[in-house]
Amino acid sequence: MTDEDRHSHALDAELITDPGLKAQKEVSNGLKQFDAVAEQIEYWLDPDRPFRLRPSAILGLNRTALEGLTGLAGTYRPAGIEIVGSKHHPVGAHLVPELVEQMTEYVNDNWGKKSPIHLCAYVLWRLNWIHPFVDGNGRTARAVSYLVLCVGMGYRLPGRRTIPEQIADDKTPYYRALEVADQGFAKTGQPDLSAMEQLIEGLLAKQLVEVLHKATGGTRPRLTS
Repeated sequence: MTDEDRHSHALDAELITDPGLKAQKEVSNGLKQFDAVAEQIEYWLDPDRPFRLRPSAILGLNRTALEGLTGLAGTYRPAGIEIVGSKHHPVGAHLVPELVEQMTEYVNDNWGKKSPIHLCAYVLWRLNWIHPFVDGNGRTARAVSYLVLCVGMGYRLPGRRTIPEQIADDKTPYYRALEVADQGFAKTGQPDLSAMEQLIEGLLAKQLVEVLHKATGGTRPRLTS
């Protein structure tokens, strides 16, 4: 399954129709969104500022991703939406605000109780499941989940190829993990996040191994007891 196989399809007036210009704007917005995530991480790492995931932060990151691309950037979708290439059918637009609020409450209520990887996996799945925006749902979900992971770990994770970037480079395992979670939720009312957590663990290891590789000058690190 490729990136082109799975994407949102909704009635929306695009502000940029030229494919080349649109691609350039998406790249530019992606860099701005990464900077916005980094700023939020630093903000929440203040020990006197207990972390709270808020819908406004999610809306803001979507606004950054879609600015100049659609008139609905940073707003919940006003109608139904189809995910081309996926069996999942997102909920009606009237349910979106409440479900996003419930998702943030789950993260906040379980902050410090469940692992950062679990909360990261949950956000990554749940935002995609809700699909609250006309576009940029995957980009926003990956940005918010990475924010949750870094703040939960207590620092901005080092490494040039971050987890969101690695997912963007190869979405197939990511899509499969989403489907596993969807299937579990459909059967039991609880998502099966095992595949998503395993994926995040592996991507985190790759991100950090790159840092170790650079620190050792490209040589194989020696592990001592």
